[in-house]
Amino acid sequence: MTSENVAEQDAVESAAAVSAKAVDDQLIDELVSRAQAEGLQLTGEGGLLQQLTKRLLESALEGEITDHLGYDKHDPAGKNGGNSRNGTRSKTVLTDVGPVEIVVPRDRDGSFEPKIVKKRQKRLTGVDEMVISLAAKGLTTGEVQAHLAEVYGADVSRQTISTITDKVLEGMAEWQSRPLDTVYPVVFIDAIHVKIRDGAVANRPIYVALAVTAEGRREILGLWAGDGGEGAKHWLHILTEIKNRGVNDVLMLVCDGLKGLPEAVETAWPRTIVRTCAVHLLRNSFRYAARQDWDKIAKLLKPVYTAPTEEAALERFAEFADAWGRKYPAIVKLWENAWEEFTPFLRFDTEIRRIVCTTNAIESVNARIRRAVKARGHFPNEQAALKCVYMAIMSLDPTGKGQARWTMRWKTALNAFDITFDGRLSAARQ
Repeated sequence: MTSENVAEQDAVESAAAVSAKAVDDQLIDELVSRAQAEGLQLTGEGGLLQQLTKRLLESALEGEITDHLGYDKHDPAGKNGGNSRNGTRSKTVLTDVGPVEIVVPRDRDGSFEPKIVKKRQKRLTGVDEMVISLAAKGLTTGEVQAHLAEVYGADVSRQTISTITDKVLEGMAEWQSRPLDTVYPVVFIDAIHVKIRDGAVANRPIYVALAVTAEGRREILGLWAGDGGEGAKHWLHILTEIKNRGVNDVLMLVCDGLKGLPEAVETAWPRTIVRTCAVHLLRNSFRYAARQDWDKIAKLLKPVYTAPTEEAALERFAEFADAWGRKYPAIVKLWENAWEEFTPFLRFDTEIRRIVCTTNAIESVNARIRRAVKARGHFPNEQAALKCVYMAIMSLDPTGKGQARWTMRWKTALNAFDITFDGRLSAARQ
């Protein structure tokens, strides 16, 4: 093809594109003008968007049955050709612009299977995603129902909403058993307490394990329900599950003094260092103190968990005990009991200490989960609670910007981890 022919073809294609755009713009203008002339609203029942959705769906269905039968509507070619059109049936589907009543074509032998709106399908995909998104933000079934009725004029039963959200259970099972990395520099384990109605309403913990990968990404390893009386056997079962999914090594595990967990970690990963979160120790200390003393207590305890050495930390803690031990002996005993799991933190590089001195890494995740849980009040069973927490986790950071910020924060700390732990981190990446 000569350069002149190429140029001519490009010009034709460009003119066609401009023409198509002009037609599109002309069509849109015509539709809007007709809607205004007829007093139609853009949204709402009987609005322009509903009418357009109806026309588009019906046109697509007509195209599908034409492809299925091999001839156009009213085409003589279809006469005595075996299968043929056999009228239509009415059907109402819930869409993003509200309920839309459409007519679905039928064939004589019943072999036509629509793709765009399948048999027995009552909702288009976007509606399911919308319901799951609303539920993930903590809206109850009744609140989701009210939202759909108010915004979209759609009458959706609570049972239908529950059926939609139950779709996540299959995904949750796959997510909970997916393969994991061979090594993690740090794993945080924390508990979210939920109210479950099992005979009587009672507080039950759901444990969240959040890891930082060797690349500095945040990864939630899984969720596990408990009854509050967990011991070493329970934790060994959870850690063995994580280990069986591919995790051969964890450099450091940070927790809130969970009973039996250090012993289970020693069995699963003997080289892992377990340490208690300083923020949880501080928060638990406030339980034994009057509200007006919290700031004073926090001020005196900060030099303890920011001390450069364990010896310096012991000196600062002795000063705290002298100042507050008589008034609040329970706080002193709390820190003494947690000291063995707390002090390993003081032996590490400042970059490691800065990034893991608290469970702030997991607190932002927990804050989102707590909002969803609080909105629900209580749950009928354990599975319903796990489903709510899972959906809240899946709705975290949809743009990925939070993950990018998280990774940048961990870059320096990861280098310090690799040096401190004798190259165990870099060895796993090779």
